[in-house]
Amino acid sequence: MPDEAHRPDHAVEASHLHGEVNPGSGFVGNQYVMDLRTPAAGWPQDGSSPFAGLSGAAVFCDRYLTGVVSADRAHSAHGRLNVVPAYVLHHDPTFRTALAEHGGGPASGLEAVEFQDLADPTQFPTRRRPPTTPGALLEAGRQTVPFHGREDLIADLQSWCRGDGFGTWLLHGPGGQGKTRLAHHLTHQLIADGWTVLWPRASASTQQLLELRRAARPLLIVLDYAETRPDQLTALIEAAAEHPGTSPFKLLLLARTASDWWQQARTATHQAEDHLTTARTHHLTPLENDPGQRADHYRDAARALAAALPLVDGLVGYDWMAAAATLPEPRRLGQGTYGNALTLHMTALADLLDTAPTESVSSGPESVFGIEGEGDAWNVEDRLLGHEVRYWRDSATARGLAPALSMDTLKTAIAAAHLTGATDREHADHLWLRLPALADQPRDRRDRVTTWLATLYPTSATGGPLWGALQPDRLAERHVGRTLEADPRLADHLLHGADDAQAGQLLTVYSRAATHSVFQSRLDTQLTDLCVRHDRQLAAHIVATATRTARPSPLVTALDAITTHPDTPLDTLDALHDHFPRASHRLAITAARLAGALVRHRRVLVEADPDAHLPSLARFLSNFAAGLGGVGRWDEGVAVVQEAVAIYRTLVEANPDAHLPDLARSLNNLAVSLGGVGRWDEGLASIREAVTIRRTLVGANPEAHLPDLALALNNLALRLGGVGRWDEGVAAAQEAVAIYRTLVGANPDAHLPDLADALYSFAFGLGGVGRWDEGVAAAQEAVIIYRTLVEANPDAHLPDLADALYNLNLWLDEVGRREEALAAVQEAVTIRRVLVEANPDAHLPDLARSLNSLSYDLSEVGRWDEGVAAAQEAITIYRSLAQTKTNHFEPALQHAPGMATWLESEP
Repeated sequence: MPDEAHRPDHAVEASHLHGEVNPGSGFVGNQYVMDLRTPAAGWPQDGSSPFAGLSGAAVFCDRYLTGVVSADRAHSAHGRLNVVPAYVLHHDPTFRTALAEHGGGPASGLEAVEFQDLADPTQFPTRRRPPTTPGALLEAGRQTVPFHGREDLIADLQSWCRGDGFGTWLLHGPGGQGKTRLAHHLTHQLIADGWTVLWPRASASTQQLLELRRAARPLLIVLDYAETRPDQLTALIEAAAEHPGTSPFKLLLLARTASDWWQQARTATHQAEDHLTTARTHHLTPLENDPGQRADHYRDAARALAAALPLVDGLVGYDWMAAAATLPEPRRLGQGTYGNALTLHMTALADLLDTAPTESVSSGPESVFGIEGEGDAWNVEDRLLGHEVRYWRDSATARGLAPALSMDTLKTAIAAAHLTGATDREHADHLWLRLPALADQPRDRRDRVTTWLATLYPTSATGGPLWGALQPDRLAERHVGRTLEADPRLADHLLHGADDAQAGQLLTVYSRAATHSVFQSRLDTQLTDLCVRHDRQLAAHIVATATRTARPSPLVTALDAITTHPDTPLDTLDALHDHFPRASHRLAITAARLAGALVRHRRVLVEADPDAHLPSLARFLSNFAAGLGGVGRWDEGVAVVQEAVAIYRTLVEANPDAHLPDLARSLNNLAVSLGGVGRWDEGLASIREAVTIRRTLVGANPEAHLPDLALALNNLALRLGGVGRWDEGVAAAQEAVAIYRTLVGANPDAHLPDLADALYSFAFGLGGVGRWDEGVAAAQEAVIIYRTLVEANPDAHLPDLADALYNLNLWLDEVGRREEALAAVQEAVTIRRVLVEANPDAHLPDLARSLNSLSYDLSEVGRWDEGVAAAQEAITIYRSLAQTKTNHFEPALQHAPGMATWLESEP
């Protein structure tokens, strides 16, 4: 107690000093200097200190212990205090031992005071509240079941963290695969090594996240649900760009998919393009892949959960460890679904809870929406929900909500809370007013529902959601799915008056719930119809969620319905178009339909005012043609893009400066479309004109038009090869490759796909002039680049990788490297089959060509029977194609039977 708090003949008064600590002051001596806001004025100048007796007092910055007071700083007129920093204390083994004795376990470590307002407090085990329900034991951050396995991946992540400067790693996989558990395991190791680890809260603003640029110690930022947080990811990249690079600055992204959202994030800004070029990605496969080890891991999980169950209110007094020791092995443990670690852990928890006598756990589990558990992996979420419902009912009764409110009403409230969320009590009340069962209830009862939820699923986050989430996510998604299945109109009620963030959250959670196999696609139609009914409110969210979710078909169906409906207004279609990604395999057909609808609307506008709307019509015609080509409708694309070219020629006559680049672009598209239908000579004429225009434009403004010139040259090389003018084609491709290498040096993310395309064309031309070895090298480089691109965004680049592998196969055959050629074409065929499942019109011809090459290579290595089968499959495909496009596929059809017959004649 400081002397200044002592008063003669009076009780010692409390003294709470305030001040500021500048981390630069005292740095050399490993101490902090605290500048007091209110120095002790008037203290006698007798050598004594008003702060005598304060030594050892704790210094807090908000909720973090920053150090302890050591002394009144000399020569400061009692205006400053010396402070021993927390990092000095933490370095002392004796202090760490004392800390552990008072509840600071191994997970306790140093955290950045400056970043505490950015952190999600629910991600720190030392700050977690006791579990309020059994399901809370499965929260990834609790690590109730000790982490095991994935040693190689952990070692790779540690090595990556130790590298200098900035780095990004995307870890993606289905819900329950263990992404967050793995990240927690990694972060605990890094904290022990002196790292700062930050899990940003979802409500952290972009401006707040920019402060991370000041990080002075090794920093790992873990962004969970990264696919739903694009603005935060962009801000983190900006912070990394401004970070001095004197210490590691690493960004670990956790997401369910690495689909279109990832490509959009990588190209969102120039800084993103620069900093995400070398980002690593890893698809997390099932942890429990070996069925032979699952029984042991199941028992390990049961024992760990049994040890923790007494922490849950109401579960003390039952011998859970004895129950765990006598649990029988789950039925069908060899099923693939048990390869998911969370499924195994949920099964162990459900099995334990089912052993307890009814009187030990109040009234025992309840069936959920009439679903009775059978003990298999597919319905383990329902079994656990049955136990959660008991806690919902008991806590609601204790708060006076039941029986005034039925359990069905309370279950609906929980589903609504997870579907939309709320940031404060008023926000929550607006939510309850949208639910028919709560809208007519008095305000105090609605407020008690809010308090009840916040107590059931508490959160420590400030400025974030009012309540936490039912954990794990799969449990919440199952409950939401069951609720929506029983009451399809619930989502409509929630969207009425919802803000944009709530609408986006609803669509994300709904789409995740719909993926659960237990619903057998029954939620798909409901979700599609909801999107169509609320198309204007949800337009941007439908496109964004379709690029992020693991199963986008209900959303794609909704987009198709909105796009093709004659009453959909133009502003809705334009809004959809603005949100579509530049390249997307999963949205390719829908993008073509949307472009067609926009063309139809523009035609109506042109009739009313040609001068104002002709440029827009031409632009959408050119886009429509590209979209048609992307889904294999080349014949239609030719007619469409020819119309665009004709319009642009008219516009160029009136205003060449404004429309010459557009004419060149449409000529390029025309050449591509003509090549798609085998009209190579006409395509060559179009692309020559485009190249001439591009060279003129580059002469005036190289920086603006050089990428377009390279694109036109690459297309020219392909057209020249198509008519047998190989030498000219090689020269054009070589020039394109040289330009793209320069562009990639400045902006890899923007131009790496183009370089791969140009290398593909270069290899094509080199083969035409007999320079096969050089062609192999170029084709191999293209494959390497495409593999990198596919890792980051398979949806956009998988077709390109298949093309490159097919091309590499041809070149390897020419130089006699049969086994390598066979491996390349086998991979190409595997990829083509995946693509055909999603879009047969676009990819069946390529599959047939690849099968033809596969049959040849199989024969070359003596695998005759397999070669015959591949050739016969190619014949079947060509026959079906020839029925609709006879002229285009008849030559291939005539060749394929000959290949099969020749193979069958071999020994």
